[in-house]
Amino acid sequence: MSGYDVIDSERVPIKAWTRGVPIEDAALQQLKNVASLPFIHKHLAVMPDVHWGKGATVGSVIPTVGAIIPAAVGVDIGCGMMAVRTSIRAEHLPDDLSGIRSAIEAAVPHGRTDNGGRNDKGAWAGEPPASAVTRWADLKAGYDAVVEAHPKAAHPRGFGHLGTLGTGNHFIELCLDEAGDVWVMLHSGSRGVGNRFGTYFIERAKHEMRRWHINLPDQDLAYFPEGTDGFIHYVRAVSWAQKYARANREVMMDSVLTVLKAIWPDRPLARLSNDHTLYRSFFLLERPFGRIDREPHLWGMDFDDRSPVVYGRNDLFGAFGRDSLGNWLLPVYPGGAAQREMAFRLGINVLMYATCLNYKRDQVHTTAILRRRRWKVDQARETR
Repeated sequence: MSGYDVIDSERVPIKAWTRGVPIEDAALQQLKNVASLPFIHKHLAVMPDVHWGKGATVGSVIPTVGAIIPAAVGVDIGCGMMAVRTSIRAEHLPDDLSGIRSAIEAAVPHGRTDNGGRNDKGAWAGEPPASAVTRWADLKAGYDAVVEAHPKAAHPRGFGHLGTLGTGNHFIELCLDEAGDVWVMLHSGSRGVGNRFGTYFIERAKHEMRRWHINLPDQDLAYFPEGTDGFIHYVRAVSWAQKYARANREVMMDSVLTVLKAIWPDRPLARLSNDHTLYRSFFLLERPFGRIDREPHLWGMDFDDRSPVVYGRNDLFGAFGRDSLGNWLLPVYPGGAAQREMAFRLGINVLMYATCLNYKRDQVHTTAILRRRRWKVDQARETR
């Protein structure tokens, strides 16, 4: 059995993994409208949560070749999840969690008031926290480049929303796993600035369709052909919004972990020493590395002579991402290829430490082997 049903359409088949789940008529028509477009690749895929959306349904996968549909991407660009396991256990939680919830709500702006204006409770009332300031410094040049080319895409709260939750289905949650460990999980996207980018480029695509007299089954399926200025500028704006969304989740996680640290001061985040087992669980490293070089140390939360929670601000796993062609998704700076290699090594160390913790920490490697096999930071930089 295939596991899906095929819905007939004009150009490409619609494969629906929705057995036992009814599809509303309006959503079904949207699926057929999308499948009729000339640049859909092979087939349309429909998930069980499919429902009516703006032009295209929510809960469908729309592969395209040679064009992109801004409304199908949506306006919550980069919407995603983030989770961190803490060293807090189920037995550490109080019977009444309202105090913890209130503390998190006070630390992370959420909701939307005043139509998103000056008194919007979903934005920072004063200066955003240091973690937001640092990340905005990394993001600002990209934002300025987008709005310089498209002034109407500017949003006054780009900085003021960084590290805030928003509305809708966005959430912050404390969870328990099967082992009784407490996790922090959150869900949010690119906030007002991503919404503004998405809305602006949807309208730009509609304008292009009218300009070239292209008739569509639904005007919200307006698209940019690959190679056009609209396509290039839109992809750049989406790429920036995705980075913003990730930074937004990171700042919120910083805020929530700070709250938990205050509630459980016996489980503090502390700087890991340079001789911590994590730095020598496989490769011998002198400091942490990542896609960026923001801090020369990692932080950890100790529990029974172990560090089950390790936190860093150098975007370690950002150095690993590749696209479908094998190209690096993100640049590594300032150290380039040598810094990326050291980030790989730290990643391997993290996996080894997560698997073995402090097992034989005094006998991880002998000094002689390490001297022959390790790649020192200064030597790597000299070979760039």
